[in-house]
Amino acid sequence: MKATTRGAPAGDPYDTSHGDRATHVTHYDLDLTYRPATNRLQGTATLQVVTLEVTRAVVLDLLGLAVSKVAVTGATLARYDHKGGRLTVRLSGEVPAGTHLTLTVRYGGNPRPAPSPWGLVGWEELEDGVVVASQPTGAPTWFPCNDRPDDKATYRTSLTVDNPYRALAHGVLVGRRTKASATTWVYDEKHPTSTYLATVQIGQYDEIVLAEGPAPQRALVPTALVATARRQLAHHGALMAFFCETFGPYPFAAYTVVCTPDELEIPLEAQGVAIFGANNLRATGGEERLIAHELAHQWFGNSVSVTSWRHIWLNEGFACYAEWLWSQASGGPSADALARTWHARLAALPQDLVLADPGYPRIFDDRVYKRGALSLHALRTVLGDTAFFDLVRAWTAAFAHRSAGTDDFRGLATAHARECGGQVLASTVGDLLHAWLDLPVLPPLAVSSPARR
Repeated sequence: MKATTRGAPAGDPYDTSHGDRATHVTHYDLDLTYRPATNRLQGTATLQVVTLEVTRAVVLDLLGLAVSKVAVTGATLARYDHKGGRLTVRLSGEVPAGTHLTLTVRYGGNPRPAPSPWGLVGWEELEDGVVVASQPTGAPTWFPCNDRPDDKATYRTSLTVDNPYRALAHGVLVGRRTKASATTWVYDEKHPTSTYLATVQIGQYDEIVLAEGPAPQRALVPTALVATARRQLAHHGALMAFFCETFGPYPFAAYTVVCTPDELEIPLEAQGVAIFGANNLRATGGEERLIAHELAHQWFGNSVSVTSWRHIWLNEGFACYAEWLWSQASGGPSADALARTWHARLAALPQDLVLADPGYPRIFDDRVYKRGALSLHALRTVLGDTAFFDLVRAWTAAFAHRSAGTDDFRGLATAHARECGGQVLASTVGDLLHAWLDLPVLPPLAVSSPARR
């Protein structure tokens, strides 16, 4: 077998220059020190790596930061080079598939966001603190990683910051120690996490309790926004309870809402975390729906992750439909009314987007979000409420903390339909999903609507 030092195979429009398919990272141990006054980050990253094929190199993504030292155990290091955002760790000889390696990378510099077709992504300074928005390719701006959505790993993140700043990372806070003028915060994430969902948030934040169940819910908010946060997030416990009933148990240990003092263009999700700008929190013109959207991503995108960005409708379609479900449950317009409104709007737009294959530059096209939600509503109309929501809970259970794609959902949906109504219903569901997912022309919505929930 020929050894490889390449990343993703050529010809796949959803594979950028990020990621290496020859290896899988099982765990990241990140030891970071950050000075907000100078925007200086020093880090040591220790990666547990398994080779997936014969190879003589491990390729990681790291942008805008300088590498000072690399060490390898499990094989002999020949040399490393770091250019074009790719850190290539070359071994002295080929190693077979299944080889376990430990890579230690010392690095540092002034982190900054990276350009992408959708704007700047990654580590970004606020007026006072840091926000990390890694989706889809921003994780390498702050740690060396195998930056693919399907390469999920566990994490330990230790972050030392100057007082009085507070540091948040994904996972559970397992340690906190103050020494002189700085505090070290240690977080442990035992659930497999995609690199784009790894996060760090730094700021002068107060903590408020939103609810204790069904999972602990907290908010980190600047003092000036505490009253606004309490008002806007007053029903968060009810929202969480509704989603747990509808989608299945909350998949992580806790949930934290961060509100930055700065304005943000859009809210962001991370593993067990959602980040809102001050403008998002104050909004009353419909943007409050995004509180539901970001929480829903903990099931759809974070626990059940996509195997490729091609399948992003599974993240965004479900999160958008969750908005419509919560609207109805909380006394607003019904999901059916919202579906019909958005169907009319999408029908007036160009019919050139295939939901299951929108093209890499269009993965964040609003039609992916809304047509994804409409596809689910159409499926619900055919299956009926009981069978549809049983399917949703089966989906979140079957692929919890794993990666899945469109064909996985299609297969589960048709199998579920066969169990509920035999081959005729399975064929109907198969035809419906083909029309909504594989063809560009927007199908009509059925006249009959699902019962209210």
